[in-house]
Parts: sequence; C-alpha cells; structure tokens
Amino acid sequence: MADPKRRRIPEATVARLPVYLRILLELAEEKTATISSERLAELAGVNAAKVRKDLSYLGSYGTRGVGYDVEYLMFQMSRELGLTQDWPVVIAGVGNLGSALANYAGFSDRGFPVAALVDADSRKVGQKVGELTIRHIDELPEIVAANGSAIGIIATPATVAQAVADRMVDAGITSILNFAPAVITVPPGTSLRKVDLAVELQILSFYQQRRSTRPPARAATVAGNGGRNGRSGRNGGRDGRTGGRSGRDGGRGGQPKVEAVPTRG
Repeated sequence: MADPKRRRIPEATVARLPVYLRILLELAEEKTATISSERLAELAGVNAAKVRKDLSYLGSYGTRGVGYDVEYLMFQMSRELGLTQDWPVVIAGVGNLGSALANYAGFSDRGFPVAALVDADSRKVGQKVGELTIRHIDELPEIVAANGSAIGIIATPATVAQAVADRMVDAGITSILNFAPAVITVPPGTSLRKVDLAVELQILSFYQQRRSTRPPARAATVAGNGGRNGRSGRNGGRDGRTGGRSGRDGGRGGQPKVEAVPTRG
C-alpha cells in the first residue's frame, strides 16, 4: 500500500528525473561535487525554475550560493526512481529488435538485467542469445514466479502485441514497455509505456520539412514614387501617386529610394 504521507510527484517531473540523473552521473565521473540549478537546467534543456521545482519534490532545495550536492542528489533520484534495487526484465519476441535489446549491456548497468527471453515460435525455442536460452511464451508464468520479474518488454509484431500484453499481465507482470507498433491496453494497476520509433521519425520529418520549405528572405522594395507603396510608405503623401509634396524623396525632381524591407526570421 502506498505511503499516504509520501508527496505525489507529477508525471512530467518523473519523466525529467532520468534526464537529470544521467547528467549527474556524467558529472560524478568528472569528480564534480556540486551543481547549480542554472547549470543543471542548461544541460537538461529546461529552465532553472522548473529544475528547482522538480527537485523540491525530492525534498532537495540546495544551498544558496553553493548549489546541489551531486552525490546526494543522485542518491535521492535513484531512490525515487526505484533504482536502489535490480528489476529483472522479460523480453517477449526474439526477432531482430528483441535480440538487440537482449544484447544491450546498458540495461544491466542501470539495474534492469534481462532475466528471460520468450517467443511463440517453436523454431527459436532452445536457441541462445548471449547467455540466455529462448523459452516458449507458455512458460511465462513460471519464469515470472522464479525470477520475480515485474517488468516485461514487448518486441513482437503488432498483430500479436495485445495478446502478449494480456499474457504478461496474467503471469503477474505489472509494468510493460511496448516496442510493437500497435496500441494496446492494460488493466488498472498495470503501468504501460510505449516506444514507437516510426512516430519519433515522423516528428523529426515534420521539423525537417519545415526547415526545407522555409520561404526565402524578401527582396528590397522600391518605395517613394509610386503606386501602392506611396500610400503607406514613410515617404508617401496623401496622394500616393507622386510620393507627396512633403516627402523627402517626393516632389517633382525626387529620385526613388531603395528601402530594405525587414526579413522574417
């Protein structure tokens, strides 16, 4: 049961904590002892007020003129993110993506050792990926019970992602990371996160095409003697056809002036 005295942390803050922690880990490796909220904000790509607010949820307020102790802040974040213990992970679907995830050493380094690989393809069952032997997905309940796995990763084709999620939940897995390009649902009490690489690429495509189709800078415009420019230009008079009697560039003998129009950034 959750501690009623424990302060609720907003989801947006939770999403930023791993970013702060990664930065702090790099600073610790460089033997940096303290960091200001302004510097942490700069490295994380947010503003300092947001950093201070986020860290206040951890009960950390820093010291004026000194900043935050890097080691203690790392401990606070690791504790809040549940990283003071290991969380064995089960990967379902051992194709190219599943195999790559299984071979990624970074999971174990961060407290998420891959404990088991499962697949529905009997031709893959018994094969080894690194030090792990692929087991049939029917064994999922026994695997979860034996390893105490609470986190499952779905790396299957989209057509079977929901069925795999259902089997994970039935086996006792309460947190799921879905890599399959499919929308799946889980019951209350189960956490679900989705990683859709195609969506991320489409977002990048949006910004890329905006850069590629940015309109060119507007050219200089002739103002003073004439037409529509005379009506609204500084050098125009009421008449607009000759540039006005009192305009600096107007009059009978005036020469047109080339006036630069500010370009849009």
